Amino acid sequence: MPGKTSRKRKKRFVNDSQVEMTQLVLPNDTNQLGNLLGGRLMEWMDIAAAICAQRHSNRVCVTAAVDNLVFHQPIKLGEVVVLRASVNRVFGTSMEVGVQVTAENQLTGECKTANTAYLTFVAVDGTGKPIQIEPAVPGTAQEKRRFRDALDRRMVRLQQSKANRR
Repeated sequence: MPGKTSRKRKKRFVNDSQVEMTQLVLPNDTNQLGNLLGGRLMEWMDIAAAICAQRHSNRVCVTAAVDNLVFHQPIKLGEVVVLRASVNRVFGTSMEVGVQVTAENQLTGECKTANTAYLTFVAVDGTGKPIQIEPAVPGTAQEKRRFRDALDRRMVRLQQSKANRR
């Protein structure tokens, strides 16, 4: 077509946008039992996932949903929290980002999986309108499994959303 230019889509590999964020649990982050506040951990997860989503899309991304947020074990005062975020799959203008949280006791060296969740982000333009995102290309066997599983989770999210609108 005259006046239109063809832009070849660039492949974006999952590992190009992965994020690893580290936090130290301080007294202001804990409840009366000396455990990390759930809300504080959710904030950290949202930040790590947003950085990952924005790194993948090169756009501002907004949180649309949080799914399967599971607190496996408490995180204690003084432990080091490592949050790993990775784009599992892109769905047009949205993407699923998986976050895994581990906690490390620096005195004993013990590490434990403390939390996992899936967050959905939407990439937006300067006016806040959703915009298309380049697909995420999985490379490893684990990335390929997450890519496949993300479609199943999306179908569940869409069914729940449809049911909630009734």
